[in-house]
Amino acid sequence: MKKISKLFFVCFLFFFTFGAHAKQYHIGVSLLTQQHPFYISLADAIKQKAQQENVDLSLSIASQDLNKQISDIEDFIIKKVDLIILSPVDSKGVQAAIMKAEKANIPVITVDVPAVGVKVVSHIATNNYAGGVTAGELMGKLLNGKGTVGVIDYPMVQSVVDRVDGFKEGLSKTPDVKIVSIQTGITRAEALVVAQNMLQAYPDLNGIFGFGDDAALSAVIAAKSVKNNDIKIIGFDGMDEARKAVDKEKTFVAVIQQYPNKLGEIAVATAIDYLNGKKVDEVIPVTPGVYTGKK
Repeated sequence: MKKISKLFFVCFLFFFTFGAHAKQYHIGVSLLTQQHPFYISLADAIKQKAQQENVDLSLSIASQDLNKQISDIEDFIIKKVDLIILSPVDSKGVQAAIMKAEKANIPVITVDVPAVGVKVVSHIATNNYAGGVTAGELMGKLLNGKGTVGVIDYPMVQSVVDRVDGFKEGLSKTPDVKIVSIQTGITRAEALVVAQNMLQAYPDLNGIFGFGDDAALSAVIAAKSVKNNDIKIIGFDGMDEARKAVDKEKTFVAVIQQYPNKLGEIAVATAIDYLNGKKVDEVIPVTPGVYTGKK
């Protein structure tokens, strides 16, 4: 009888220790795009980590369409997912959808792009402001403290706002380097037109800061078209195509490098920790690197 009681106790202890966390969580993920290598890597990392942790994953791609993203979030709510991981298309426009999820007792974690005006469980992202500061300081140094600069922007996304604000701060250390143009160019095609317009309006433009790889790569093409071989172009993201371009293109001098694989892994791990009742940090920053090529 004592042996049976002991066996029962061991089985109960095993279940309490391991079985309590054996529930398969269902997590909904909405990413703003899959047309950029950064988000392809981010999605791959999320899927891989989810598989490792036995998480049931529902992944949707908003394709930079806020209405689709809101619809996807509402679908997650109907499905009663345990948690939503979100990369907002529009940092302010996604407020109502997040509030609706919270009303349904579904916690939300943001990754890469923050939500503005609404609280989430945790935000996991590159320290975009710090990366922008690094880009601004580097631009000022490369221009020897004097010149004119343009910025290709994406102001609807808070992470880009942080990058540009950081760039301005970094550039302020060389006050004789002036920003003469800030224009929005979200897609690669739009960024190309913006860069061409900048170079037409300012033929002697000395530098361009692109908010992402696509913007910077478009600026490189625009500079070639007007034979401006001395301009300094700095990008942000640091995916494979951009790093290779920094290696071979004279005008593409550097790219601030993010680590989407790390962001994806941390996002899923943070979600599981929260669902398991652990305390998680409201902001989890990931320090970016700087890639200056093999020239």
